[in-house]
Amino acid sequence: MELPTDKVSAQFTNDSRLELTPEVVGPTKTRNEGIFGEGTELHLEHTDDLRQATLAYHLTKHLLYNQFYDANENPKLYLFDQLKAVVMEWLDTCLVCQGGTFPAQLMYKPLASLACERILAAITLTHLDKYPVKAVLDPFNPAGSTCAVHFSTTKTHRWQTDPQKCPVNWAVLDSGWEGEFCRIAEAHPQVKTYVKNQGLGLEVPYLLGSTPHTYVPDFIAVVDDGQESPLHLVVEIKGFRGEDAKVKKNTMEAYWVPGVNNLQRHGRWDFIELTDIFTMEEEFSDRVASLAREREAFLGKTDPGRRKRTRL
Repeated sequence: MELPTDKVSAQFTNDSRLELTPEVVGPTKTRNEGIFGEGTELHLEHTDDLRQATLAYHLTKHLLYNQFYDANENPKLYLFDQLKAVVMEWLDTCLVCQGGTFPAQLMYKPLASLACERILAAITLTHLDKYPVKAVLDPFNPAGSTCAVHFSTTKTHRWQTDPQKCPVNWAVLDSGWEGEFCRIAEAHPQVKTYVKNQGLGLEVPYLLGSTPHTYVPDFIAVVDDGQESPLHLVVEIKGFRGEDAKVKKNTMEAYWVPGVNNLQRHGRWDFIELTDIFTMEEEFSDRVASLAREREAFLGKTDPGRRKRTRL
């Protein structure tokens, strides 16, 4: 990805939030007892003395030295003040501490990397028009196909698909929510085809803090949104949204989807995350309808005559 070289800004969303909890940082209060003598309780309250400006300085330095460097791998120090302003805004609006945690724990490098990934994704999304993401394909396996899907499974939780909608005869399910999406996709008139991403090989690399991981999306739906070529919609079915779910969504929206779309060789792609089984059908239908409206609005701007004919 290309990062801004002159002016840096960021528009933060709900997925930019980072919640520090004992589940993320580890125990925040412990009781030590010796064989003799009085026990003592250890906690992290002393870390609350760290000034926010000091924390912002260290986070900015971490972001600058790991992401914003030139061709000679020298950090772009002239961006420090702008990056620090972005970091300060993130600390004020997106950092939540619960369960006895404190902002000072972001001084720990793995947690600093987790915070900087949220900030970097927001910066990338804000500057996509001027600094696009460029995808690099696997040279040995650049694209996959449902023609190659063939595997055995012992899972009994599965959905027998409609052959008119899905080229794979079974969708192996990880939850009942995924079965509900199969029903929705097969009933929706604008879904031309869909497939469960099982044995298909679609994998997305991402970083959780400083640790590399691989994200396997749940479904791919090919949607007719009014264009000559259909839209490939990557669908994630998510119940509980932990910190890793936010990172996966940021990765798809800030890096993977823009990168693949910029290649212009594999069609058009988009991403949606469905988090409520009771509103799943409505959310999916609304998203498909909004894509069609966005396309119609785009055509109206580029071709005023078409807009007039549409009104008539």
